Amino acid sequence: MTTLTDAPLPACDTDCRHPDAVARAQAALPSSAAVEAASALLKAVADPTRLRLLAALAAEELCVHDLALVAGISESAASHQLRLLRAHRLVGYRKAGRTVYYHLADQHVTLLLQNALDHAQERER
Repeated sequence: MTTLTDAPLPACDTDCRHPDAVARAQAALPSSAAVEAASALLKAVADPTRLRLLAALAAEELCVHDLALVAGISESAASHQLRLLRAHRLVGYRKAGRTVYYHLADQHVTLLLQNALDHAQERER
């Protein structure tokens, strides 16, 4: 069975060059620093365990113990993953006594997560 990913990619029939289009595309590129930062952020999200933690936090604020239970990992592993997510500013936290509660950092993270999951689920259909 042939899938879309197995089909050959179409190519130009000629050595076509569109200098205006190339110039517009180059002008639209983000800075190298922005590309590097976005790449690092996407790498942080690209781990199934971290993605589960983020999806759980999209539902509600949770402590490390509860996040570990939801993700099916140890509290130590959850803490390690949360440190990485905090370093990339994907999650925030608040302390209530000795308990630390985590939440998604902002609406950008919520949209990134929702778009990625929506896109993946569309491909399942």
